[in-house]
Amino acid sequence: MTAASFLIALLSIAVALSAIMTGAWLIQQRTGNSGWVDTIWTFGLGIAGFASALAPFHAIAPRQIVVAIMIALWAARLGLHIAQRSSGITDDPRYAEMARQWGDDAPRQMFWLLQKQAWVTIPLALAVFLAAHNPAPLFRAQDIAAIIVMAVAIVGEAIADRQLRAFKADPRNKGRVCDTGLWALSRHPNYFFEWLGWLAYPLFAIDLAGAYGWGWLALLAPACMYWLLVYVSGIPPLEAHMLRSRGAVFRDYQARTSAFFPMPPKN
Repeated sequence: MTAASFLIALLSIAVALSAIMTGAWLIQQRTGNSGWVDTIWTFGLGIAGFASALAPFHAIAPRQIVVAIMIALWAARLGLHIAQRSSGITDDPRYAEMARQWGDDAPRQMFWLLQKQAWVTIPLALAVFLAAHNPAPLFRAQDIAAIIVMAVAIVGEAIADRQLRAFKADPRNKGRVCDTGLWALSRHPNYFFEWLGWLAYPLFAIDLAGAYGWGWLALLAPACMYWLLVYVSGIPPLEAHMLRSRGAVFRDYQARTSAFFPMPPKN
C-alpha cells in the first residue's frame, strides 16, 4: 500500500463518517429520540467498514470478503438490537442528561458531539480497511484466531444483551439491578465483548514478518474503543444514570462486581 492510497482511504472514511453522523443529528432533532443516534452510528460504521474492506471493488481478494462479512455481521447484530431498544423508549438517558445541561444550546452542542463521535470512529473503520488489505495469504494462524475472537465477541455480546432484556422484561425486577449470568461477572459485559471484537482486526492486519507495516495502525481500534467505553461515552454516563435511578442498590453492585473485565464477584 502506498502513502497516497492510505491517505485517500483515510479521507474517504472521515468524510463518510462525518456525513453519517450529520444524518444521525438530523434524525435526532426531528424525532427527539437520541436513541437512534447509536443505531445510525452502528449501521453507518458497518457500511463504511464494509465498503472500505471491498474497495476498490475489482479483483477482490478472499481476505477482503472475510473481513467484509465480519463487519457486516457485527453491524447487523448490534444495529438491530439497538434499533429494537430505541423503538421502545422516548429518549436515551445519557444524551437526554447532556441536552438538559446544555439548555437552549442543545441542538448545536449535539451536532458537534456527534461530529466528534465520527472523528473518533475513524480508527475503527480504518482498522477494517487495513485488515482487509493485508497482502498476506488468508488463513494464517492469526487470521483463524481473529475469526474465533470475533465469533466469541458477537455471541458473548448477544448473550449479555438477551440476559439484560429478559431481566428488564420481568416486572418482579423493577428497581433492581441485573446481577445474574454474565452480569454477575462484569457490570458491563456487553461493553467488554464489544471491545473484544475490535481485537480481531489487528490480528488480521498485523504481519509479524514486517511486510505490511501499515497493519500495526489497526491497534488504534481496540485502544480507541476501550477509551470510549471505559472513560467517555460508555460506562461513565451510564453508571451516573444508574446511580441516580437505583442509588444504594447500584452502589452495592459496583462494590462487588468488576466494571469491565469479567471476573468472579467480590464477597
